[in-house]
Amino acid sequence: MDGVRLLRLGKRLTDIGRDVVAHPASGNTLTPGEIAVVADVLKHPGSSVQDIRARTGFVQSHVSTSVQRLRERGLLEAAPDPADGRRTLLTLTDRARRAVHERATRPAEEAVAAALSDPAKARRVTELLDELADHLLP
Repeated sequence: MDGVRLLRLGKRLTDIGRDVVAHPASGNTLTPGEIAVVADVLKHPGSSVQDIRARTGFVQSHVSTSVQRLRERGLLEAAPDPADGRRTLLTLTDRARRAVHERATRPAEEAVAAALSDPAKARRVTELLDELADHLLP
């Protein structure tokens, strides 16, 4: 396998993975920007909008808009920074943490099957992906 084919495979797997974790059956869907903000706050609880902006590379207005929508939907909580009352620190709500966990643990078999027309091939691909993950993931 050459590098370009490996990159193409990686992108295809990323697309299938995104289909699994962003499945509309889970209810409220988020924009890619909102997903990035949630992922950042999950990794860095107690972050400010400026912190999120610096890590994601999004402009501040985009982060602020996403944060406001996520707060309105009950996915982010804001509290004043005890060290600097002018800053607001963000954390995920329990509801958001449960939703992240549910999406992250959703089985991928259905999405793999949707990507292939042959159920036997879909089962084999799923087996191979499990084996590949066992070898390559820590």
